[in-house]
Amino acid sequence: MTILHVEDIVKKYGDFQAVKGISFAVEKGEIFGFLGPNGAGKSTTIKILCTLLSLTSGKAVLNGFDVSKETLKVRQSIGLVFQDYSLDDRLTAEENLYFHGMLYNVPRELLRERMEQVLKMVDLIERKDDQVRKFSGGMKRRLEIARGLLHHPKVLFLDEPTIGLDPQTRRAIWNHVINLRDEFGLTVFMTTHYMEEAEHCDRIAIIDHGEIVALDSPVSLKAQVGGDIITVKTNQNEEIAKLIQERYNLESKLEGEFLRLEVQDGSSFVPQIVADFPGAILSIHVHEPTLDDVFLKLTGRAIRDELISEADRAKQKVRSFRKGKR
Repeated sequence: MTILHVEDIVKKYGDFQAVKGISFAVEKGEIFGFLGPNGAGKSTTIKILCTLLSLTSGKAVLNGFDVSKETLKVRQSIGLVFQDYSLDDRLTAEENLYFHGMLYNVPRELLRERMEQVLKMVDLIERKDDQVRKFSGGMKRRLEIARGLLHHPKVLFLDEPTIGLDPQTRRAIWNHVINLRDEFGLTVFMTTHYMEEAEHCDRIAIIDHGEIVALDSPVSLKAQVGGDIITVKTNQNEEIAKLIQERYNLESKLEGEFLRLEVQDGSSFVPQIVADFPGAILSIHVHEPTLDDVFLKLTGRAIRDELISEADRAKQKVRSFRKGKR
């Protein structure tokens, strides 16, 4: 059963197209993900589907309600966890939930019961009377998920839900999300640029520059790569790349100091190439395809490179700001 249907939605800011006519559907009880770098259009799409932004053209229907025409009913059908924390840290966990329940008109006779239910779901019932300012980042995120579930939404939207959290906390958050899907049939729509996080999705739409470039299960997407990934560092990369093409009929791509190849059986190929080029191989690494490899194959660049560039731009802004204050 389809709970979200999106057809050719476009979002423009003047002459700039942030979302370029994307279409997809999400099934009830599915964990559906948007994977892509910063600025790809992930958050813009979520804001449109959550009625926080108007679309320029196209149509989206959530839980049977038109996102553009029935905004109140759509908002009653969804829970939303933003990228940035949006809790009041001067209030307790329970007070934050109570305020949210009042805004959503949860009946008073049910509110206390639901508050207790969602706090138990995210293992925060023992901390319900503590101020949020005393919570760790992971606890705050779990409380925001609890808040998003308080009014029994049909779809829970998670926009970069674990950004800034350590890997252990990210895994804990996802254990909670998966349990919610498995136990209550909750539909989850999430965005991320973390590869390991996207693996939790039943299906993933890879989005780049406002367009969906692929949509399938993680396993099927990785199968598109066509084998194992080998990265080789040699003492003469350009010459070795030509010889690899001639000898094995394999195309290799230069990535920094490394050559990158795709082969069917990496464990067999590694000893062969080392033997065929004695003394020329400085280092070699083999791994099974990842979603980052899929993104690289589809777009010609890696998501991690996009994130590094984003970090470099942020550092440059800080340096410029400091220089201007001198």
